[in-house]
Amino acid sequence: MSQKATPDASRRSDSARRAILAAALDLVGKVGYAKLSIEGIATAAGVGKQTIYRWWPSKGALLFDAFLTLTTDGQDDQPGGLPDTGDLAADLKLVLRATVDELNDPRFDLPMRALHTEIVLDPTLAADYAKRLDEPVRVVKKNRLRAAQRAGQLAEGVDLDVAIDMLFGPVLNRWLQRTGPLTHEYTDQVVDTALRGLQPRMP
Repeated sequence: MSQKATPDASRRSDSARRAILAAALDLVGKVGYAKLSIEGIATAAGVGKQTIYRWWPSKGALLFDAFLTLTTDGQDDQPGGLPDTGDLAADLKLVLRATVDELNDPRFDLPMRALHTEIVLDPTLAADYAKRLDEPVRVVKKNRLRAAQRAGQLAEGVDLDVAIDMLFGPVLNRWLQRTGPLTHEYTDQVVDTALRGLQPRMP
């Protein structure tokens, strides 16, 4: 008697995981983070709550993994490199314009705001966020600025971590606090203003 073939367990798990992550993103956009629940995500994904808790200790940890699917395009959580055309100002303006386009997109904006809320309250999640997203992205940014420094486009003594904060911090702060519109014109001004202080001084 032939036995029925059983579905591959890893394939089932991967399918369930994708469904859970998609449900988390969909629901946080619909009901907001305060009303987002593991029960609701489980129902929307068609899985049991215990399946979710087996993989994630909290809804914040789950939302972080879901958010990463928006930022890494499925490339093992690794950010891509920044453009390097040889024109630092143009490259930074391109990146920051793309950043505000994402921040102005509700599909990206809502889960990111929810994630930042949870990071403030959960030190473990904050550490995970730093290790898996903030630090790798900072390395990518620093590599681009270091190349510009070697090319003489940034002053030799510039602290690259401070430079990153000067270039990207104003945009994230304006977005987080809703203190003004996020436009391409604004990001261009941020780049021009920051680079005036970071470039080598003429003798």
